[in-house]
Amino acid sequence: MRLEQFGWNDFFARHLPQDAVAGRVAAASREHFLVWTAETEIEATVSGRLRHSSTEWPFVGDWVVLRQDSPVITRILPRRTKISRKHPGKEIREQILAANIDVLFIVSSLDRDYNPRRLERYLVLASQSAVRPLILLNKADLVDEAHLHPIVAETRQLSVGTPVVPLSALNGRGIDSIAAFLAAGETGALVGSSGVGKSTLLNALLAEERQRTYPVRRNDQRGRHTTTRRELFLMPGGWLLMDLPGLRELHLWADPEQLDTSFDDIQLLAGNCRFRDCTHTSEPGCAVRAELDPGRMANYRKLQRELAFLERKDDAVSRMEHKRKLKQIFRAHERQQRHRSKP
Repeated sequence: MRLEQFGWNDFFARHLPQDAVAGRVAAASREHFLVWTAETEIEATVSGRLRHSSTEWPFVGDWVVLRQDSPVITRILPRRTKISRKHPGKEIREQILAANIDVLFIVSSLDRDYNPRRLERYLVLASQSAVRPLILLNKADLVDEAHLHPIVAETRQLSVGTPVVPLSALNGRGIDSIAAFLAAGETGALVGSSGVGKSTLLNALLAEERQRTYPVRRNDQRGRHTTTRRELFLMPGGWLLMDLPGLRELHLWADPEQLDTSFDDIQLLAGNCRFRDCTHTSEPGCAVRAELDPGRMANYRKLQRELAFLERKDDAVSRMEHKRKLKQIFRAHERQQRHRSKP
């Protein structure tokens, strides 16, 4: 097989050392990785340098360099794109979910899971990751056409230009249209809450049962984690798809300015406000309050506060890390001076 079938292109070729063996990480489990190469599919581990590195680690979707004589990953090639979030919990650091993705399939189901505010959060994730978003409204079989059209129209208003596809992984509606959004060699990733039907959708696209599926709970329509690891699949149309485990938390890891891209309608409406410094709270003649969904504006402010807090915390952590490194350098210099002064 050729590496181009797995997404290889000139961007990665420019960074590959001469005569090096390249491969793409297709699955990962702790320190063991399934890697696709031009020759075969191998189980690989990481080199000692990567194992002890605090900043470098292979993720599914990464292109890596392997040793010539053994299945050991020695280097990670630069990522063209990455999907990441703030690490769950109180720890302030980035958690990479997937690497080198072209299209982010944002999956929501048309039952109790449908939430425009959550979709807005995923759209910011796509914007910060520099990938093309595609919203998939699954379980369309649960909604009659009279109710479906307003939901689709509302969803399209969240991000003008973002395709919205109503579908049913159960009966096959809309499944065939998904492949049109990717070219051969491109990679998509499925994201969404547990229970929205990502694994069922993957099975439908593959036309075979590759991922286990479970029904949602009847009392609250919540699903269980059926996908337990990130894994790449080569699709019949020649593109690739990654199924990500359901995300209980999606705390963004982004620059606050990323919001302006995802909420550009607010910026456009603000130009029609009576006052140039309008805060869109109580001023008369505010075009934003007059025309924008109040829930969308409230979510915009919420995300602004969240990212501003993250930026402050990240700066504080960076300052502490810088001080720690300076202390290490100073102590090493002191030890060196004491060693030189000894007779």
